[in-house]
Amino acid sequence: MSWTELVVSTVILTSAVAGLGAILTNYGASQRAQRAKSSYPPLGDFVEVAGGQVHYVQKGTGPDVILLHGAGGNLREFTFDLMGRLTDRYRVTAFDRPGLGYTDRVPGVETGPLAIAGDPPLDQAKMLREAATKLGIAQPIMVGHSFGGIVAYAWAIAGLTEESPVNASAVVSLAGVTMPWPGDLGRYYTVNGSALGGVVTIPLISAFAPQSTIADIIDATFAPQSTPEGYTAYIGAELTLRVESMRANIRQVNTLRPEVVKLTDQYPALTLPIEIVHGEADTTVPIFVHADEIEKIVPQVNVVRLPGVGHMPHHAAPEVTVAAIDRAARRAGLR
Repeated sequence: MSWTELVVSTVILTSAVAGLGAILTNYGASQRAQRAKSSYPPLGDFVEVAGGQVHYVQKGTGPDVILLHGAGGNLREFTFDLMGRLTDRYRVTAFDRPGLGYTDRVPGVETGPLAIAGDPPLDQAKMLREAATKLGIAQPIMVGHSFGGIVAYAWAIAGLTEESPVNASAVVSLAGVTMPWPGDLGRYYTVNGSALGGVVTIPLISAFAPQSTIADIIDATFAPQSTPEGYTAYIGAELTLRVESMRANIRQVNTLRPEVVKLTDQYPALTLPIEIVHGEADTTVPIFVHADEIEKIVPQVNVVRLPGVGHMPHHAAPEVTVAAIDRAARRAGLR
């Protein structure tokens, strides 16, 4: 065999192996997505908005409370426990944020495999505000966990320039992203948030990530507390492992910091009550970067610091969380 023939044969073999690998990866990811949808179907209803649909669960009666989950999550984060602690005196609506769970991406955001754009918090807020308007929600108390925290702030900021019944009456941040952070997010987000990640690594993770790794990630999110019994089986992490959901989630996080910078410039204009519940042992959204800093520039912020608590304060200290929501309602004149 000549050198030229050897090169051609090698290229053909390599291409065949790569093609077979891509077929197996796509098949595995597709099968896993189907199992996820079968195992974790929508819990609530859908409302149509410009560009798509929003999935929500709504229960209870009283002043409106809206619950917004964090990165990689869905509304099951709140239907697992917190919602049931509130529905005796509030009408509580939990939304799947854009691109996650069963809610569509923000209209106009590029969603292809090679895209790198995320859904900005303000655009997410505007999409969900449209859904809230159609549901007849009025003067909601916005409760946001982690990434949901910055969307809750964005919701309140949108109300600075728009007269609307769905303008926030108060914000309750549960370990919420609030301020710009130093440094980068690490290789997981920078690689998977790139065009290469969208085409190659995300489908691989979607197809082949073992259940043990998923459980370890959930346990690390709760640390130093233990994951509540039944949470891992209930939350539906596999929904986020769907290729399109993974791309949406990773791109949102990877492009978040400059959006936070823009929002923080408007914090001093906020006059509504702001309650923060934040664990002092949170290494995901550190309290000294977020809650401690907004407290310096927004006088009506009230921070409840939880010693020894990590990134899931609403699970570690649900009574404290409910008390913060009640306090926000009183401060807003809703109770």
